[in-house]
Amino acid sequence: MTVGNVGAKSVGGAGAKRRQPTLAQLRAFAAVAEHLHFRDAAAAIGMSQPALSGAVSALEETLGVTLLERTTRKVLLSGAGERLAVRAKAVLEEVGALLEEAEAVRAPFTGALRLGVIPTVAPYLLPTVLRLVHERYPLLDLQVHEEQTASLVDGLHSGRLDLLLLAVPLGVPGTRELPLFDEDFVLVTPPGHRLGGQEGIPREVLKELNLLLLDEGHCLRDQALEICREAGRGMSGAGRTSSEGGGGRREGAPVTTTAAGLSTLVQLVAGGLGCTLLPRTAVTVETSRSSRLLTGSFAAPAPTRRIALAMRAGAVRGAEYTELAAALREALRPLPVRVLDTDD
Repeated sequence: MTVGNVGAKSVGGAGAKRRQPTLAQLRAFAAVAEHLHFRDAAAAIGMSQPALSGAVSALEETLGVTLLERTTRKVLLSGAGERLAVRAKAVLEEVGALLEEAEAVRAPFTGALRLGVIPTVAPYLLPTVLRLVHERYPLLDLQVHEEQTASLVDGLHSGRLDLLLLAVPLGVPGTRELPLFDEDFVLVTPPGHRLGGQEGIPREVLKELNLLLLDEGHCLRDQALEICREAGRGMSGAGRTSSEGGGGRREGAPVTTTAAGLSTLVQLVAGGLGCTLLPRTAVTVETSRSSRLLTGSFAAPAPTRRIALAMRAGAVRGAEYTELAAALREALRPLPVRVLDTDD
């Protein structure tokens, strides 16, 4: 009678080896949990829909639980699915951090860097950023994403983006800001306007100007509104088009037309619809599009905005981002800004 290895292969025993889920299975499940739609989830992670469905089914078999409730019209998370989706996301984030740290240790300023930039910064600062990266960090794969602030912050904390270039302060927990510079706003007017080309304009004049703004969602719009509030102007009606409410535009009444971008905004000014505020870094690019524009500067202290890099607090590549911020400050000195020599 042979007695060796008795019980070594007993199923479910203490010594049984449990199967482990794969990263591909966890990634597929996390995508479905986020989108609640197989086609959208498959597209989000670059996997075919049959492969994604198979990966989720394999994960359910491995774990021995039903994660999804599948119907003909939609996908729902089961009770177990809701609990395990949180775990799956955490595991994937930790694996991503492990790979990122290994890459950073292996060689700093190499690999991909996903940079998010707001639309009112991208056209004016990206040439400087791209030139710096090309000359100083040639092995860095810089990937640029232009989005509005809310989307960028969400992308940063979801791990979709690594670093942001935008106006601050954000006031978002878990985010560290690396200030780069402050810049003044200037007043842009059509030709013949009484304030066109003037210096030392008091902020109080904003109470009586036909001021054009960007659409909802742009942080520059919020900054312009805050400047107007500081000047004592109420802007509760901003955001409606000038055609609403019937009748034509009354002389001296605030124009509430909005635009999706600064280029459109200055063309509206050139067409005589009102005035607007531009950050100084945008002036050369935007006013060169038309000869029918004048710029005026405000009296000190002029309204300003602060531009910074923002990263996740405790980011693995934090030292790289801090070094990049220092290098970027030097590269930005030729621009009409006040460079900030600090990371605090």
